[in-house]
Amino acid sequence: MQENKQKMKGNRTFTMIKPDAVAKSYTTAILKQITDAGFKIVAMKMTQMSRRDAERFYAVHKERPFFDELVEFMSSGPIVAAVLEKENAVEDFRTLIGSTNPAEAAEGTIRKLYAESVGKNAVHGSDSDENAAIEIAFHFAGREIF
Repeated sequence: MQENKQKMKGNRTFTMIKPDAVAKSYTTAILKQITDAGFKIVAMKMTQMSRRDAERFYAVHKERPFFDELVEFMSSGPIVAAVLEKENAVEDFRTLIGSTNPAEAAEGTIRKLYAESVGKNAVHGSDSDENAAIEIAFHFAGREIF
């Protein structure tokens, strides 16, 4: 089992449906778009990050001027965290979600359809295989991933 999980590592990515999209009841539509694009959901849960969790998760942005606003937003309500599996998962998912700025996102992408702004952009997607592994481990124990 562990060998299979290790083998699939490069074919997994992490996503989270952010508080803005959860509050607007976009979760089901977003998950449908994800699965329609060929991603298999191998772990998923609804949870809420504490301020401390959000600070740790976004620590890479600690020195950026938007850090406090980001932490406040991400701990403001429930999220849906998920591990997705597909060949070329990270790159394909980044294409599916679209640009961080929904005004610049391609038509039909998740952010074009559901994001409100750069700050409230509906979903998070890992930007590399390495960060996907870190982000998956942050939100899920190994026994929660199928």
